[in-house]
Amino acid sequence: MYDYSTSQRKNNRMPFFVIATVTLLFISLCMLSAAGVTLFTVVSSQQSATAAARPGNQNIADRQMLQPTPQVIVQPPPEGVDYETAVLRSIYEQVNDSVVSITVLGTHRGVTGFDAPTDEELLPFASGSGFVWDREGHIVTNNHVVEGATKLQVTFSDGAMALADLVGADADSDLAVIKIDPTGFNLAPVLRGNIDDVYVGMRVAAIGNPFGLAGTLTSGIVSAVGRSIPSRSNFSIPDSIQTDAAINPGNSGGPLLNERGEVIGVNAQIRSEVRANSGVGFAIPIVIVERVVPELIENGRYRHSYMGISGATYSPLCSQEQTLAPEQRGVLVQEVIRGGPAARAGMNGATRRISSAYPGICPSTAGGDFIIAVDGMAVSTFDDILIYLARYTSPGDDLTLTVLRDGQPQDVVLNLGTRPNR
Repeated sequence: MYDYSTSQRKNNRMPFFVIATVTLLFISLCMLSAAGVTLFTVVSSQQSATAAARPGNQNIADRQMLQPTPQVIVQPPPEGVDYETAVLRSIYEQVNDSVVSITVLGTHRGVTGFDAPTDEELLPFASGSGFVWDREGHIVTNNHVVEGATKLQVTFSDGAMALADLVGADADSDLAVIKIDPTGFNLAPVLRGNIDDVYVGMRVAAIGNPFGLAGTLTSGIVSAVGRSIPSRSNFSIPDSIQTDAAINPGNSGGPLLNERGEVIGVNAQIRSEVRANSGVGFAIPIVIVERVVPELIENGRYRHSYMGISGATYSPLCSQEQTLAPEQRGVLVQEVIRGGPAARAGMNGATRRISSAYPGICPSTAGGDFIIAVDGMAVSTFDDILIYLARYTSPGDDLTLTVLRDGQPQDVVLNLGTRPNR
């Protein structure tokens, strides 16, 4: 009998080595794949971060339409509440104590009757809303709420009242700052948002005192951005936010808020045939508020940048009348105000009148400079220029306008003045 035990052990060892080798190769391949994915992720993240940090060649209109990354809901709302309800409740709990009711007090001389007040007795005359700006007692509201006021009464959400003095007001932006003595008040300043995070369709909320009903919350969406709305002066307020959140008389001066409870605007106007909400309201953008309010606190007034021109947005329909290419975009300079910054810089207004085939769309003048960029940023509309001035400039700054003059591009350096009172 032959002994096969040795050869059998050798034969059994061979499959073991084969299996072990294959297993090691498989593990090595998995490790290499994982390392490759990790490296790719890191490189991609670095490239994305670099791309995000690098500014692109965008015009103002493009930047207005940029949408921020949607918020990710990490946890479901508590107690089974739907997300929108949870957000609105959070906004109200966070901000309501910062919102105040403002009552304008005045004398009612000449009023007679059984219960007629004395000539010196102060009685409610008008009302609006406002919000706490800082712990020193400054409160922001609309200029039209406090305009002409003798005395101001401020009422907080807990019913506590204080008298306030007017610190400063600006009719051109329809903003004002009043101040109370902060002693005895636990003031909660609002948080402020970023205008670049505001986009059409985002959810917003308003808190105010419509018809004297204190602490009223309404909600809606941003309906449009970059609107120009009229002010009490002859100038407009650019970059304004349009919303369908219910805004009624008494809401003026109150905050328009994003989902994080940050102020993105000051509610100021409505468009309606019945002086009540019709789904078209407007708020002064936070980017203007943050420029104007500190100046009102410091100096009592705000100085707006001024170019000294009037102009019109160019449309392709006007190409033949204006001798410009249909695909061109920019602003037609119609008039240069005599003695103003643009006149001193050598800007040219229209040189001749024309009979336009498209009145209301095309201007009735031609031959002036055609603005295509401001400080290297392309502009498409006259509002683009107004937005740039309001956001980024102050009187005394130099502004570089790129214009087409006789078909040739050239830069004109303009030293901004202070907007005149009208």
